[in-house]
Amino acid sequence: MRGHLQRRDDGRAALTGEAAAAAAERRADPSPAPGPSAAFFDVDNTLMRGASIYHFARGLAARDLFTTRDLARFAWAQLVFRVTGSEQPEHINAARESALAFVAGHNVAELISLCEEIYDETMADRIWEGARTLVNRHLTAGQRVWLVTATPVELADIIKRRLGLTGALGTVAESVEGVYTGRLVGDLLHGPAKAEAVRALADREGLDLSVCTAYSDSYNDLPLLSIVGHPNAVNPDDDLHAYAETHGWPVHEFRRHRRTLRVGLPAALLGALAGGVAVGMARRRRP
Repeated sequence: MRGHLQRRDDGRAALTGEAAAAAAERRADPSPAPGPSAAFFDVDNTLMRGASIYHFARGLAARDLFTTRDLARFAWAQLVFRVTGSEQPEHINAARESALAFVAGHNVAELISLCEEIYDETMADRIWEGARTLVNRHLTAGQRVWLVTATPVELADIIKRRLGLTGALGTVAESVEGVYTGRLVGDLLHGPAKAEAVRALADREGLDLSVCTAYSDSYNDLPLLSIVGHPNAVNPDDDLHAYAETHGWPVHEFRRHRRTLRVGLPAALLGALAGGVAVGMARRRRP
């Protein structure tokens, strides 16, 4: 099992988390919710099948806004980042650069409109029914429900609105006069940065993390799962599954046929890569 993820000491995790919390607060449902508890859901392979950002990239490629070569490069960077779970600078930078390739130079309003189209076309039916049941359980209990994801906050916010959730914490891309600069505010909202974002949000919203709940599929999210009173593993990778069982955490399995490679490669990413090949083939067939 991988060792405990270490917090970066350069303060970037805290900066990333604070930026995510500030952006999320501006977009959150203003309706007050009773009590100090909330539920936090990771998105990829927890709330929905596969990687949300990859499905978005495929949508852009289908609209000729993203090349097949860019798609393949992005898929490889995300695959390596996901499989290794590494906090090494070269892997963080590769994932950051592939994410920035989506947004640099694009108009913010136009990209949000595309996000809405692509979500409705290719992502809405990927929500796990079991995860939807968990979400509704918290909403019915009158609790706030937040997404916490490395995907861009604009896309996370659309998922939030479509599902009727409270808010979304996501990676924040810098924009000037309505156009993305190609820089991030902090880093990707990943690993320790997710925990920092939730702490910052709890301070702003008056939440008591000891009575809050969190759900994730990845051992990389251990910092997030460890700061709440009720951590849950959903479709967990091998390391998180072992950790959850050792510590008596609930484990939710929504995959009908779990087929995990020994190297820990998520089945959903294999499917996403296969989908990328299909996109490339389809583009080659166009007259």
